Amino acid sequence: MITNQEDLQALIDRARAIDAVALDTEFVWERTYYPRLGLIQLALSNEECFLIDPCALTDLSPLGELLGDPAVVKIFHDAPQDLAILYQATGVLPQTIFDSRLAAGFAGISATISLGNLIKELLDIDLPKTETRTNWLRRPLNLKQIEYALDDVRYLRALRVLLLARILNPTVTGWLEEELNRYNEPGFYQPPADETRYLKIKGADKLNRQALASLQELTGWREQEARQRNRPRGHILTDQALLWLAARQIQTPEEMQQCEMLSKHAIDQYGQQLIALTHKGLSCPEQDCPPSLQTVKLNKTEQERLRKLQEYITLKSDVLGLDPGLISNNAELRALIRSQKQPEQIYPKRLASGWRKGFLAEML
Repeated sequence: MITNQEDLQALIDRARAIDAVALDTEFVWERTYYPRLGLIQLALSNEECFLIDPCALTDLSPLGELLGDPAVVKIFHDAPQDLAILYQATGVLPQTIFDSRLAAGFAGISATISLGNLIKELLDIDLPKTETRTNWLRRPLNLKQIEYALDDVRYLRALRVLLLARILNPTVTGWLEEELNRYNEPGFYQPPADETRYLKIKGADKLNRQALASLQELTGWREQEARQRNRPRGHILTDQALLWLAARQIQTPEEMQQCEMLSKHAIDQYGQQLIALTHKGLSCPEQDCPPSLQTVKLNKTEQERLRKLQEYITLKSDVLGLDPGLISNNAELRALIRSQKQPEQIYPKRLASGWRKGFLAEML
């Protein structure tokens, strides 16, 4: 366990002298807007594994030096969340990342496979799953917690070698590199804009455009409030409460009291503000309201095109040894089909450039 600056700097110096290191994080994210970093695991090999204690260290800049060093490959499994947390903790843009979960999709394995299942698949080792609910901010850690944390990085270097050995097609290797390079870009670490948060609300597709304008105002306000207070969004107001307010176009505190999801405390604290935000959405000119989220049904011709496109993706992925899920999801394919006939439709961004565009070009 690394708990002082001297040991941390010595470890990072060793890490920067080798070709690749494995990294992982443990954090707590139940009562705050921002995740609280509880532990950082780093492996130089399967035998030399270390725990870095951010609760004891005041300066993680040496870790930032490693994170931003393009000469050292940093191996993660399911990298995005770990990278976002480490970027926030160090302020350093990550460089030269290898994501074993992503790479598994290019190696003929599921791109959503868990670390435990991938280790079982490639190394025939069963990892215990005993400490998934640990409070990683509490000290001291017991032996089971320590072993569980170390196992998260112990085998990552070996997995990288085995996954790369499975990807024999140079074209597929180039696609993997292109996908991994996204982790080097500053834009990857920018959170979604507050005004787009309404798109994450389950049930928003049932609202008309005017109600969506209110929901957009409400969710944007909640995001700012949660961030300022460093509290989870749901501790300010739940998704369903915001949806209820927008759908019913609430205008008075008395109407709010009919909502079981709004406590008296919440109405007293936020009531007038919520009414103002709802009214602002309802006053939005129709042409400026968010576009409808309702799914437009495909006609028979479009359905047949979608079926053929799905078959093509499955067949070509099978030939190349890819997980078809890497290419696109069903919503993107539906939007792609519609955009062929209606240019005003938003073309799915992921399919409009890069290796995915090349993958689909022949069929389109």
